[in-house]
Amino acid sequence: MPFGILDCKVMEHVPGTGTADSEKLFIARTNTVRTAILNDQSDVPTEYQDVPKERLKHSTGRLAHVILVPQPSDDPNDPLNWPQWKKEMILLIVGLSAAVVGAFGPMLSPGFVQISADLGISVNTLSQSTAWLILTIGISLFFANTYAKIYGKRPVYILAVVIMFVGSVWGACAKEYNSFLASRIFSGFGMAPYEVLVQSTLQDIYYVHERATRIAIWNLFLLTGISGGSLISGYIIERLNWHWTFGICAILFGIFMFLIVFLVPETSFRRDPVSDTVPYSGRQFDVDETVLGKEISSVSHASETQYSRSRGGKITYIQSLRVYTGRYSNASFIKIFSRPLIVFFYPAVLWAFLIYGTTLTWIVVFSVVNAEIFTVPPYNFSVSETGLISLAPFILTIIGELVGGPLNDAICLQLTKRNHGIYEPEFRLVLMIPVMLIGAAGFFGFGATVHFETSWPGPVLCFGLANMSLAVASGCVFGYLCDTLDQLVYEAFVAVNARNFLTFGLTYFVVDWLEADGALAVFSILGALFVFVCLLTVPLWVFGKRIRSAIARNRWLTAFMMDQK
Repeated sequence: MPFGILDCKVMEHVPGTGTADSEKLFIARTNTVRTAILNDQSDVPTEYQDVPKERLKHSTGRLAHVILVPQPSDDPNDPLNWPQWKKEMILLIVGLSAAVVGAFGPMLSPGFVQISADLGISVNTLSQSTAWLILTIGISLFFANTYAKIYGKRPVYILAVVIMFVGSVWGACAKEYNSFLASRIFSGFGMAPYEVLVQSTLQDIYYVHERATRIAIWNLFLLTGISGGSLISGYIIERLNWHWTFGICAILFGIFMFLIVFLVPETSFRRDPVSDTVPYSGRQFDVDETVLGKEISSVSHASETQYSRSRGGKITYIQSLRVYTGRYSNASFIKIFSRPLIVFFYPAVLWAFLIYGTTLTWIVVFSVVNAEIFTVPPYNFSVSETGLISLAPFILTIIGELVGGPLNDAICLQLTKRNHGIYEPEFRLVLMIPVMLIGAAGFFGFGATVHFETSWPGPVLCFGLANMSLAVASGCVFGYLCDTLDQLVYEAFVAVNARNFLTFGLTYFVVDWLEADGALAVFSILGALFVFVCLLTVPLWVFGKRIRSAIARNRWLTAFMMDQK
């Protein structure tokens, strides 16, 4: 029982638990995944151990010792074989478009009071439009995930960016609330794919050893969009008007629509197994996944969404522009659609949903109520000054990412050494202690500073601390999911994003609640719920290994989550 983690007496090798020679180990960090890999990658990855070593392809140059995972096929149309400039171009296009999508949701928050007056509605009614937008995202992301797995990502990306363009034009032209609300709901259908497809796209085109940096770049785009959007939109609303926030988005999405149609081909591809002796797993991962000391990365050579589009030579550029390129999964629509719903009830995923969902939802509350709090006495901020409040979470989130990730990895390495070289995924949960402390300071502190009308640095700093807690918590949450769920990480990410339903529920009535009970009561309750959810980490720490064993031994679940070849 290492450090209070109960051992499993049924399975000798529990999924997620691994052994490692800590002298050979180094940690590579990404924002959503903490990946441990061998410094000497001459060792053959688990999925290729039955393949003669001389048949395995390696990287080139200074990384010539690295065995490529996934193993690329000999087909020139295989996205893994695309030139590097093409891959980076795709990353840049989907990353920039994801950044604008991230800004699209909260961009109106600095001007809520002004916009509600222009539309002749209350601030609470306007905040409900954000709630309906979030609900639409929550529902449609399950459909976006399913259709992308069956028909490929390109048609979903194209449809999404067209919807965002039309929705932005619609919002810019809206003169009354019903039209404005309809444009927001419509845009939600276009925002959803960006919550579930970008990581999958990076998985399609990059090898495991290349993904960490690219996922970090994508998260930087996303972070800049979410935090920076309000910084910019405050000035746009004040100097021009709120319609121009949609107008500028329309211009950007018009550019992205052109770029995606002509420069982002289908990345889904199915390559043949390296050897007939290599088992076909039928599953796809969207992030690099490894256990300390031994790679167990995404099933690379046989993913369910990877079907070859051409065996007769390299396709032409004109051929690559096709929107529909065939069916990409043998599984039924219902089966693919239901997998995230079933995975949602896995204890680890349910815990992740509660941690990530409540923290992010509570932070969304800030964006909904900030204008209501800071544009009136005693602060009397202008719209642009209200937007500048987002500078604190922007800075503290980056600090949280830069400090939390390496610290999480260092803790895992030290605990692995003290546990005689045996790694347990539960080691990822240690940082939930500072997460709880930082988040509690943010939520309780914001309510108290607003209630007692302290100077503006008080609530602004607390706003930043709450965001910082999310940045650190995301490393614990997604790192734990990647280490424990192995082949179901993608489904787990979709399930965790069901937090949109929780966000919808709270944002729908939070302004009325704030006006009725005040900031101290509202944020004290949110803070107490946040602390309670964080304390659920304790039973997961104790029983997590036994839970992993029980799930792995369930034959029905194992069979249902796999596709037939």
